[in-house]
Amino acid sequence: MGVRSHTMPQHPNPSAAAALDPSSSSANPGSALQPIPDHDRYSRQILFPGIGPTGQQLLAQSHVAIVGVGATGAATASLLARAGVGTLTLIDRDFVESSNLQRQVLFDEADARESLPKAEAARRKITLFNSSITVHPHIADLVPANIHDLLAPAHLILDATDNFETRYLINDYAVQHSKPWIYAAAIGAYAATMNILPIPTVEPPAPTSWKPTACLACIFPKPPTGPVETCDTSGILSTAVNLAASLQTNEALKLLTNQPHLIRRTLLSHDLWTNERSEINTSTPNPDCTVCGQRIFSHLAGEGRPHITLCGRNSVQIHEHHRPVDFASMSARLSRHTDIQDLRFNELLLRFRRGPHTLTLFPDGRALIQGTTDITLARSLYTRFIGS
Repeated sequence: MGVRSHTMPQHPNPSAAAALDPSSSSANPGSALQPIPDHDRYSRQILFPGIGPTGQQLLAQSHVAIVGVGATGAATASLLARAGVGTLTLIDRDFVESSNLQRQVLFDEADARESLPKAEAARRKITLFNSSITVHPHIADLVPANIHDLLAPAHLILDATDNFETRYLINDYAVQHSKPWIYAAAIGAYAATMNILPIPTVEPPAPTSWKPTACLACIFPKPPTGPVETCDTSGILSTAVNLAASLQTNEALKLLTNQPHLIRRTLLSHDLWTNERSEINTSTPNPDCTVCGQRIFSHLAGEGRPHITLCGRNSVQIHEHHRPVDFASMSARLSRHTDIQDLRFNELLLRFRRGPHTLTLFPDGRALIQGTTDITLARSLYTRFIGS
């Protein structure tokens, strides 16, 4: 599928859409099972007038990138895959742990025991219930160096991250390339979503266009300062996660079926425990906005971006060294350390424990050091056991 700047999948011929030929579905490589015909799989969704046969074909032609495949991202990925979105790109830097199972719907106990990377675990589960779509897992941290390659093929970007640093990066990229994206967050019993439709910059105008909304920087010119709540400090209810994912997915379906006039043009927040609900108008871009008004993309340029970032759960992430790692050789070297325990690896990651700290290394040299938020200590452990 070609890369398009801000166009959504093109409206097919209605007569062709009505046929919904099941042979047009491309099964994932390696699937030995007879695919379920699309007219059976999606029959109840096609009956809904807002989708219909034409909308179902539009979904099949769509490519959505989900940044973060934790609680919200896993739920959103499941919903979009079941709805028949033809291609999903899943980007996540983390692996499955037992504490995830309370709310992250695509993972099970075996994934946690194996510390399987979330993007790959999600791909495997999606294949079990919809083998007719394509899923591209990327075990990576989304950063300025890789964002263009990872997000360029997608028609729509969905935020399911756990930090504002990445959200502002997505906002820069989406505004620069006129790609729609949807912000989503869940913490405690609180869920929030916001649709961002950037100002079109492609000439001539695209066949499918929209009235622009405010971007993230219009509403929040600066990232929050001081302590930020996370699920590790405030807890989280799976109900809040699923509300955020459902709202995000529902808006995505409107965009992917070429109905941007129906999307909500507010930042909606809802506390399921207190029943408090609020909306902030986002219908109009701020002409003085640094990003969509002045088109200054400081996050995309990497200005002020730390090489080491906290991932919000008594852990430090190090992604200073982008280099391929030979896990077999690394394992052989680490096995000579008498203070290292539980050393294991597969093609996706290498993991070991040293005292109160657990180090997880990914193929590109990125590492998560659990058991500390001390950046100096984390760097010391990385340098000692992985290398400088």
